[in-house]
Amino acid sequence: MSNSLNLKSEHLCFGGTVGYYSHYSQYCNNEMNFAVYIPPQAKSQPTPILYYLSGLTCSEENFTVKAGAQRYAAEWGIMLVVPDPSPRNTGIEGENETWDLGSGAGFYVDAIVKPWKQHYQMYSYVTQELPEIIVANFSVLPNKQGIFGHSMGGHGALICALKNPDKYLSASAFAPIAAPTRCPWGEKAFTAYLGPDKNQWRAYDASELVKQNQLSYPILIDQGTADPFYKQQQLLPEIFESVCQQAGQPLQLRFQAGYDHSYFAIATFIEDHIRYHATYLCQ
Repeated sequence: MSNSLNLKSEHLCFGGTVGYYSHYSQYCNNEMNFAVYIPPQAKSQPTPILYYLSGLTCSEENFTVKAGAQRYAAEWGIMLVVPDPSPRNTGIEGENETWDLGSGAGFYVDAIVKPWKQHYQMYSYVTQELPEIIVANFSVLPNKQGIFGHSMGGHGALICALKNPDKYLSASAFAPIAAPTRCPWGEKAFTAYLGPDKNQWRAYDASELVKQNQLSYPILIDQGTADPFYKQQQLLPEIFESVCQQAGQPLQLRFQAGYDHSYFAIATFIEDHIRYHATYLCQ
C-alpha cells in the first residue's frame, strides 16, 4: 500500500473488506476521501473495478453502508470504489450554505469559475486521479472498469462513460439527473461552477453527450415512479431516452412502480446492477 494513502478504518464484510481512505488530491488541491470494498477474490488474483458515484448530500459512506452491494460484489469478485462526491473544508465562502451546491454537491464537473475552480475538479478526479491511485495501491485489472451512480452520481456516471467510451466497459444509474442543463439542480450548479455560457454546460449533460458519443454496450437505468424529484422534473429520463433512440444508443430504462429516490430503492435493485456490470467486467 502506498504511503500516500491514509487508511482510516477497515471492516470485514462477506469475506472481503470495506476500507475508508483519505489522501491529498493534486486535482482538487485538497484532502479527499473514498471507500473501497475489496472482494475476497483479490487475495489471490486481480479483480475488475466498479466505481459508484453518490448523489447530493452524500459522502463515501452512504452507499457502502446502505446499498447492500458488498454481497454481490463478493459473489462476482468485483472491487467497489466509492469517492466522496466533493472536496470538503476547502475554505470557499458559502460551500456549506446549501445542500445542492458546494460540499456534497460537486456534480462531477471540472469547475472553471472562481472560487470553485481551485478545488472542484471532480470530473478529472474521478476519471483520472482516483483510477491511478486505485491501480497503484490495489490488486486490480485496469482495463476492466465499470461505473454507476445515483441521482447527481447517476449523472456523473453517464457523463464519465459517454466522455470516455474506451475507459469503461459498462455504465448504469439509479434515478440519474439525465438532462442537467434543463432542470433547476443542473442550472444552479452549472451556473456556479461553469458560468453562464450554456455551451460549457453541454459538455457535462448526458443528453447532449450521447448525440456525439455512443457506447458499444447498453446503458441500464432504474427510475422509481414515486420519486418526488422525478415528479418535480429534476431527473428527466425521458429526454435522455429520446436522444438515445435518435442517436442509436442502446438503453434499458426501467420504470419501477412505487419506488422513490431513497437507498431503499437502490438496495432493491442493486443485485440487478452488479449482475449487469459483471456481464461486461467478468468475462
